[in-house]
Amino acid sequence: MSTPLELPASVSPFLSTYLPPASPSSSPDPLEPEETEPASRPFVTLTYATSLDSHLSIAPGVQTALSGPESKALTHHLRTFHDAILIGASTAVADDPGLNSRLPGTTLSQQPRPIILDPTFRWQLTRESRVLRTTRDGQGLAPWVFVAKEPEAGDVRVGVLEEVGGQLVVLEQEDGKEWGWEKILAKLAELGIKSVMVEGGARVANGLLKRGDLVDSVVVTVAPVYLGKGGVNVSPEGVVRFRDVAWCTLGRDVVMAGRVELVEGV
Repeated sequence: MSTPLELPASVSPFLSTYLPPASPSSSPDPLEPEETEPASRPFVTLTYATSLDSHLSIAPGVQTALSGPESKALTHHLRTFHDAILIGASTAVADDPGLNSRLPGTTLSQQPRPIILDPTFRWQLTRESRVLRTTRDGQGLAPWVFVAKEPEAGDVRVGVLEEVGGQLVVLEQEDGKEWGWEKILAKLAELGIKSVMVEGGARVANGLLKRGDLVDSVVVTVAPVYLGKGGVNVSPEGVVRFRDVAWCTLGRDVVMAGRVELVEGV
């Protein structure tokens, strides 16, 4: 059994200015609700844990633990402030994640919606996949899997997903091209997602950093370790700089929070 996460006292004030804006519970006058334009995209937080040589894992497809318990608690705390948590199919395959917050006292209403980007639907989910077990246990929400086309008739994975209230979301690719982030985020907004925490992996992080204008906050945990050559690397095209930067030491790790300032050379 894993050790319960304990949130360090320094985390809440450190993160406070990097969180999505709180949704008002009601308008000032319930008889005259405010008219607001729907957002074109959710608030986007990009977060990941990396080694000193900017690797997410020691090799492709190999789950590599980097975060210490204090910075892991920060991540789970951050999840509770977002409507959704998004990963790519490679992370789902390699890590079999739960995609929920495991902080003690977290209610189901505070849990983020798991989103898996899987255009070719290669994730071989089963009833024992951790995110589905988490849903059945009432510790998280059912996942939505974004695919480029409907799977073949009789694909048992669809039934397994729908058993727990999950669903496939078909987002077509134009002329066989990969989804652009504008299209992904617009679909999330259409589905009522107002904030999304993007947790990787490397391809997702690099692609989103390349479109830094679509990122509202970045929270990166740096672990005191080198993973060496052959690791899965976060290194976006072009130069990405940050503003409003703050640093926090949590146990053995250092966490950077900031906002993208500019992207050059793209």
